[in-house]
Amino acid sequence: MAKNFKKIRKWLDKESIQAFRLYDRDIPEFPYIVDIYLNYAVVFERGKKLEEEELNLRAKHIGALFEAIKEVMDIPEERIVLKRREVKEGTEQYEKEDDENEKLTIKERKALFYVNLYDYLDTGLFLDHRPLRKMMLENSTDKEVLNLFAYTGSISVAAALGGGHVTTVDMSNTYLNWAKDNFRLNHLMFKDHIFIKQNAFDFLRSDQKKYDTIICDPPSFSNSKSMDGTFSVGRDHAGLIQMCINLLKDDGVLYFSTNLRKFRLDEEVSKSFKVKDITLRTIPQDYRDLKVHTCFEIRK
Repeated sequence: MAKNFKKIRKWLDKESIQAFRLYDRDIPEFPYIVDIYLNYAVVFERGKKLEEEELNLRAKHIGALFEAIKEVMDIPEERIVLKRREVKEGTEQYEKEDDENEKLTIKERKALFYVNLYDYLDTGLFLDHRPLRKMMLENSTDKEVLNLFAYTGSISVAAALGGGHVTTVDMSNTYLNWAKDNFRLNHLMFKDHIFIKQNAFDFLRSDQKKYDTIICDPPSFSNSKSMDGTFSVGRDHAGLIQMCINLLKDDGVLYFSTNLRKFRLDEEVSKSFKVKDITLRTIPQDYRDLKVHTCFEIRK
């Protein structure tokens, strides 16, 4: 952890980044992820269900891990949050785990974001999409921007701060309200932007507007009550991309991203559109995991 922090410390200060990945399973015997949010640490425990003997060993590991965080980052134990990340096929993506309702404000370049470190598995800010947020901040002036599956609207905030007119779409009231709170936090005027609570597919079928930039980062799997049937990004992405392209201006660009680790882009997409794999450009330097997401720039 000390070695990793030394490598990125100057960069974090220069870029005004207060939330970053400190440790990502660097030592195989310690399969943990440690993310720092200002003066808090969030520890994700990864891996399969453990036998009794392994559980004892894991408990010792957690103790060592907490000591390292306290020593390297000067973060007290009461500000270290432990979460267990398991892939649950067939469940909602962001299930509520607690009810602390405690929000922390994080700075990232020009933007401010609310994060909640306790109530959900995810915190409200995907750190791996920091480079994409930077791209939106730098390339959105006077552009019509559509952010689908917007979650807490962090990419929308970046695009709005970059001078774009942003339409933010999510089917969750909780996350759409969180996105609005993030806009208020950054003193962004609501009259210049649109927030829509709707299933992204229904929105794409009904919207007539054309956009310069569309960001589409769907869940790997969803069985939401507001959808007919289920959605699987591996199976259904080609149709989703086509629907996005239908709303794109002739010189517009679609950024399509997924965190499905075994994702393979449908050949029809590559044949039909101009596709560039920009994954490596969109993974931040504090990440060792080059498969944390896949990202494509897609044009007509």
